[in-house]
Amino acid sequence: MSDKPDLTEIARFDKTKLKKTETKEKNPLPTKETIEQERKGDATP
Repeated sequence: MSDKPDLTEIARFDKTKLKKTETKEKNPLPTKETIEQERKGDATP
């Protein structure tokens, strides 16, 4: 067995068969206003 991986399958991979996908942020960071409200204790759930 060789130390180097076999890359022949990667060389034959057809990228045109992949589907296009839309990426969406699942856990967006809070806005600056939200952080300030939470610091003051005015946050509403």
